[in-house]
Amino acid sequence: MRLNRTAVAVVTLLVAGVAAAAIGPYARARMGVRQSVCAQDLYVRVAPNDGAWTGTLKYGETFTPESRNGDYVYGFAYGQLNRKGWVQDGWFCN
Repeated sequence: MRLNRTAVAVVTLLVAGVAAAAIGPYARARMGVRQSVCAQDLYVRVAPNDGAWTGTLKYGETFTPESRNGDYVYGFAYGQLNRKGWVQDGWFCN
């Protein structure tokens, strides 16, 4: 079965939408750019995914991402934490 261009475009948009929904409703991290957190609470972990919790960034506090691993980014968490760690991507303000 051969798909036309419109069908391929629709499938591509659906897949992109599902991927975006998996990482949060806000902006993805921009490496090396200090960004504000748009989530109420963004957990900082010692490792990506299920790493141990080491603190929480609150709405409006800032984070500078340095690297990415899947849906998590590593960087410096400012505010009350002032330490490096991993946070789930997709929770930054534009």
